[in-house]
Amino acid sequence: MKKLTVAILFGGCSSEYEVSLKSASSVLESLCLEKYEVILLGITREGQWLRYTGNIESIRNDSWHQSEKCVPAFLSPCRQVRGIVAQENGAMTVTTVDVVFPILHGKNGEDGTVQGLLELAGIPFVGCHTLSSAICMDKDIAHTLAESSGVKTPRSVTVYQNTALATVQSATEELGFPLYVKPAKAGSSIGITKAYNTQELVFGIENALLHDDKVVIEENIAGFEVGCAVLGNREVIVGEVDEIELLQGFFNYTEKYSLETAHIHVPARIDEELAHKIKQTATHLYQALGCRGFARVDMFVTPDGDIVFNEVNTIPGFTSKSRYPSMLRAAGISYKELLDTLIMLALEED
Repeated sequence: MKKLTVAILFGGCSSEYEVSLKSASSVLESLCLEKYEVILLGITREGQWLRYTGNIESIRNDSWHQSEKCVPAFLSPCRQVRGIVAQENGAMTVTTVDVVFPILHGKNGEDGTVQGLLELAGIPFVGCHTLSSAICMDKDIAHTLAESSGVKTPRSVTVYQNTALATVQSATEELGFPLYVKPAKAGSSIGITKAYNTQELVFGIENALLHDDKVVIEENIAGFEVGCAVLGNREVIVGEVDEIELLQGFFNYTEKYSLETAHIHVPARIDEELAHKIKQTATHLYQALGCRGFARVDMFVTPDGDIVFNEVNTIPGFTSKSRYPSMLRAAGISYKELLDTLIMLALEED
């Protein structure tokens, strides 16, 4: 059987560049090379695209782009090419690609930009399409659509660079402190702060505006956070629900990737009835927001048992120990099986 040519996109001009390197390294270690011809296409922090033929360790330690194993390359938007154009030894070479696996987190990778390029190119790819990627990346828009579909969301206020402080104070008064201040379009909790007073609120807005031009200020939801791994296109599989146990603060960037004081429980410490309700809500949100391939749907559970939407990650952290693969592993799907399934889902006709 002819091998499928799979292009792995990694790195990215994003604050989540390092997360991508970890995810990509893990995927590369587990892909079956008897099934796939793997092509590596890396994007530096500055946005330079390079075809890379070196080892995984150099990706892991972020020295890959300094290697002699790199040549300038790009994904062509031309449907007649359907692949990667590289500059080698003074000549342009073309490599046809069967499917692309974008392992890019955050801006310029998870937000519909790369997905739009791939749709123009006519190349099948793993994960959500352009519109759903863009929607889910924008917390303000995702919450608006989730609420309109019947799912509870935190009360919130959206502000911009030119929004007056008096307007912000007036709008947030009924929300009460503490408040979460978030860049509307950023992942891995980058740029998020928890404000307990007006001074911290102002600092939080200024900090969030360093990462985005729109800021979402949300009320604090009492309870705990859960996640659902959803896999599929029209028909979906939902992994076991996981639960984030926090001993202090909130689930920020440091805690997400170090778990210094937080702990992830898989499955969550909840009864079957609540787990079923969470899975149903996750599936509903996945479909309402137009997702396909895979996504992690994050929600809060209040002391009264209500489910409140938090966010959808269309390219969640993807090491073998990350939350998304762990939830599916708990449901009986191994990491290698998951990778094969994602590639097959990418090739399905919509």
